Amino acid sequence: MKLSIAARKELASAIIKVLKKKYPAPECALQHENPWQLLVATILSAQCTDKRVNMVTPDLFKRFATIEDFAKASQEEVEELIRPTGFFRNKAKNIIACARALIENFKGKIPQTLAELTKLPGVGRKTGSVLLGTAFGKAEGIVVDTHVTRLSQRMGLSDKNDAEKIEQDLLQIVDRKYWIDFSHLLILHGRERCPARKPDCDDCELNAICPKLLQPSCRGAISG
Repeated sequence: MKLSIAARKELASAIIKVLKKKYPAPECALQHENPWQLLVATILSAQCTDKRVNMVTPDLFKRFATIEDFAKASQEEVEELIRPTGFFRNKAKNIIACARALIENFKGKIPQTLAELTKLPGVGRKTGSVLLGTAFGKAEGIVVDTHVTRLSQRMGLSDKNDAEKIEQDLLQIVDRKYWIDFSHLLILHGRERCPARKPDCDDCELNAICPKLLQPSCRGAISG
């Protein structure tokens, strides 16, 4: 049964209230020291776990410390350093091109609007939203990754499959002041309690409000 917008708003508010108690200071899992490092790490995180990205970036940022260093880097050397993240050729190409675009078009500064960020090579809406929210505290969207997608569908917050459509559903029901934290909360909860297979419904902090628990398929392996 599809929930009404009013019901989804109430549910989203309840989810946030519960998870904020468990995770009072949710943060991005990608390790970084400045906005540029976060941008690179987020590009690398496509089709890759944050844990693996965090294993790669220390050596990467030691070898290339600045945007200018990346702009001058050879494709082959960047590829070798980021190889474990997968799709390394395309990622290396985008990172180098992004660094050059920042120097040529933004004087080496990271722009702080989604419209400008998404014009950079390798930067889509999700990457831009991660950067704006985490590095600058600006809420221009809600980050929808695999965890947010899965939990939003399971808990009836969205019945869409496309990330951008899911985001549009979430933007309607989540108070803007929580746009940044909301994705962090769902990601943390998805990793700890509600993975793709065998979610821990018995010990779940949300088991009193999660609509999915009305369905027997929640207990045991769940694919959706």
